Amino acid sequence: QVQLVESGGGLVQAGGSLRLSCAASGSTFSNYVMGWFRQAPGKEREFVARINRSGDVTKYADSVKGRFTISRDNAKNTVYLQMNSLRPEDTAVYYCAADPIPRAKSTERDNAKAYQYWGRGTQVTVSS
Repeated sequence: QVQLVESGGGLVQAGGSLRLSCAASGSTFSNYVMGWFRQAPGKEREFVARINRSGDVTKYADSVKGRFTISRDNAKNTVYLQMNSLRPEDTAVYYCAADPIPRAKSTERDNAKAYQYWGRGTQVTVSS
């Protein structure tokens, strides 16, 4: 079982940048596919980005493609989300999540239900 703790959220003006971190502990980090999701008030949790175990394959939601970058450092047990050109509509609580299960289709991991372990989230607020 892995424990996840997000950090790096905050208040930023539109056009600004933030870097989120998610520190993992309690299990072998490289065994997990990692994802970032977000949830705005009154909305469902939505997929943002994911990265495979070795860090060489990534996928992004269309809404963040070209602005956000997911990466991981398996030696530091940490996954990152670099967010540039932030917009007010990016305002949400951001969660990292871990999935240890091999999947027949990688697209299953675009759904929050595929992830067994979650952090408590970090708030990102983008002002206009």
